[in-house]
Amino acid sequence: MTYGIELVTDEPAFAALAPDWARLYGNCATATPFQSHPWLHSWWRSYGGSGRLRVVLVRDRGELVAAAPLMRVRRPVPALVPLGGAISDYGDVLLDDDRGERAVAALTAGLAAAARTALIDLREVRPGSAAERIYANWPGPRRQVPDSLCLELPAVPMAELIARLPSAKAQQRVRAKLRKLAALGIERHVAGPGEADKALRRLLELHRLQWEGRKVTSEHLRPRFEEHLVRAVGPMVASGDAVVTEFRLDDDVVAVDVTLLSRGLTGGYLYGAHPCLRERRADVAVMLLDACAEYARGTLSLLRGNEPYKQHWRPEPVCNRRLLLARRRTAPLLAAALCRSAARRRGKELVGRWKERRRGGGS
Repeated sequence: MTYGIELVTDEPAFAALAPDWARLYGNCATATPFQSHPWLHSWWRSYGGSGRLRVVLVRDRGELVAAAPLMRVRRPVPALVPLGGAISDYGDVLLDDDRGERAVAALTAGLAAAARTALIDLREVRPGSAAERIYANWPGPRRQVPDSLCLELPAVPMAELIARLPSAKAQQRVRAKLRKLAALGIERHVAGPGEADKALRRLLELHRLQWEGRKVTSEHLRPRFEEHLVRAVGPMVASGDAVVTEFRLDDDVVAVDVTLLSRGLTGGYLYGAHPCLRERRADVAVMLLDACAEYARGTLSLLRGNEPYKQHWRPEPVCNRRLLLARRRTAPLLAAALCRSAARRRGKELVGRWKERRRGGGS
């Protein structure tokens, strides 16, 4: 008996998939929070475009056993790309762990049929992901190139994270910072499902305040992002796929953090902190990691970016991959995408060298 393949192209049908999607998501060990239905459906409502939705489904006697949440774009080349966009740290497909290679083959065939004259461009694929099985079985031209760097820690209690620090002096500094936070009287409150919306709006208020006058990810300040975050994370809190933590000082909420969770990965996604914490010399990074470590399971991801404060914890660098899949007739699109990717990497290298020379006083 062969598996059935479906293509969903309209938002109401995608919305109706929520129960089936939740079961599949819970049975895919490699899934990250960015493949949950609340995250993807909310993202589509904020960022999607009419006529562009392409969600490939595989069913076995009605049961959803595989899914690829994609959308069609026309630039820079016609392609199917993952839902979630730039505000999602990982992209992937979903495969039921209890199914074998037949499900992989069916999803691969469904993707090839959906692509038609477009390239399949899977961005920010974490090593070990379900999408790698599709790549391994792809019958046509294919290539993979490096994507963003993520930093990962083991999902262990804060005491064990401190023990990873390179010297006794560094460990003592972190313990002193934790004592400082306790002495200030900062208390944590985990927001329940009925409190999450208000806490998330407070998070974004504090995020704007914290970055006022400094360079910030502009998307985080836009109304569409606020609508997406509140709409997505509320249901994720209710299902146990997110934790929203308020940090209170003298009954005022001075910081809010949202941590996203899946079976094998925990990631601190976004926070907002009042400048008064800096004025009181509270180490916000230590405060957030201490809270996040309480809920960590599998891997504690510091998500994308190689910021210096992350390096203090001696994380493991893990590079996401970009998987490019073409059919014979779309091989020229693959070549064009690879040329563009190489040019962008070369440009970043040149800018990085120029900045290093500027810092070193070179001409």
